Amino acid sequence: MLKQRVITASILAPLVVWAVLESPTPYLALVFGVLIVQGGWEWSGFMKLASTALRVSYPAVVGGALLAVWFFVDWNSSDWLVLPVLSLFWWLLALLWVLGFPRSARRWSPRWAQTLIGLLVLVPSWLSVVGLHQDIHQGPALLLYLLLLIWCADIGAYFGGRRWGRRKLAPAVSPGKSWEGAYSALAASLVFALLGALFFGLPGNQLLALVVLSLVTVAFSILGDLTESMFKRHAGIKDSGVLLPGHGGVLDRIDSITAAAPVFVVGLWLFDFQHWNLV
Repeated sequence: MLKQRVITASILAPLVVWAVLESPTPYLALVFGVLIVQGGWEWSGFMKLASTALRVSYPAVVGGALLAVWFFVDWNSSDWLVLPVLSLFWWLLALLWVLGFPRSARRWSPRWAQTLIGLLVLVPSWLSVVGLHQDIHQGPALLLYLLLLIWCADIGAYFGGRRWGRRKLAPAVSPGKSWEGAYSALAASLVFALLGALFFGLPGNQLLALVVLSLVTVAFSILGDLTESMFKRHAGIKDSGVLLPGHGGVLDRIDSITAAAPVFVVGLWLFDFQHWNLV
């Protein structure tokens, strides 16, 4: 399994880095949009819809929502941040549901609720990634920083959990995850954030802001992972799909980003990142 994960990651990671740094935002929005629509297809599997037609209709709705956002959002102002800000309330609710699982399932198990939740998970994350990238001066660098931060945290959690994992983080949701793995993720992201701040040449106050924001972002990325695990466990599914060998489905790869991206872009806005002078 680890070998498959490494091979898949070694193929995908350079492609993602190239796309972030070299692709115009419309192309990046299209590629990430395809992944989000595929995520919508996998999310429909959580709902156990009765027919293929119903399953196909859900990713179609997700795709329609992305198109609506693309054409109606004013990308030249900060108005596009409204949806990421609102999505933070959903993630705080998700935290309560993860902590209360399986009792909390009665609150979100109806299909209409899972339909809405899927949109709250997928659409704001796409908007956050695209909205961050469209800042032509600093957006690609900050988006790449976000992705590398999450990857670093995932690696830290994986190896830290395997080496020291004893206390279960959320046994009812994901028995394989441990507090030690979460601490390892935060420790790895702390080191990465410090190195990133030094690379960007940030002064003391901005360095501290980036480090704090990075740690909060990683904490939410863990929540995103646990939330998807909660829906999979309720549906009796191990992986959201089989598209990525060793990794499962698209949702299994972007679940951390779905929660982390809105938090990161809202935090950057609060810290007024547009006035940061990145090297």
